[in-house]
Amino acid sequence: MQPGSPASDNVGIVDLETLTSMSGLEFLNAMLRGELPGPPIAKTLGFHMTEVDEGRSVFVSEPREEYYNPIRTVHAGYTATLLDSCMACAVLSTLPKGTGFTTMEFKVSLLRPMTKDTGLVRAEGTILSRGRRGATAEGRLTDHRGKLIAHATTTCLIFPF
Repeated sequence: MQPGSPASDNVGIVDLETLTSMSGLEFLNAMLRGELPGPPIAKTLGFHMTEVDEGRSVFVSEPREEYYNPIRTVHAGYTATLLDSCMACAVLSTLPKGTGFTTMEFKVSLLRPMTKDTGLVRAEGTILSRGRRGATAEGRLTDHRGKLIAHATTTCLIFPF
């Protein structure tokens, strides 16, 4: 898989030894280059990472009818998953080798509905604060014109593996 390419069959679970052998940024860059598999949820919901830097990550996706709720708009869970992913990777990109994290909580504010006609959306996560035991990040989901669809914040617990 080329950097920035759509989710492919190169998905799977990375073993703990590989995960702990590199920093979070090294791990994410290896995933972006296709050297490590992407997470299975990316294939399920058709999203992929296009950029990663220390403290920042970007995912893109195109909403589809398969993601609709009963009222003919994209389910909020899709939005939440994109935002959780970009914020989590922003946190992961700051972690040293042998360090893990987990999301403790996140809050999503939905501003505009999405449909299959929305087109390509972009979820950008940015670290706000990172300490020894915790981190916070924010995420913004925008459409192809740059209009804000939703935003979120997260708090993560950091721990040694």
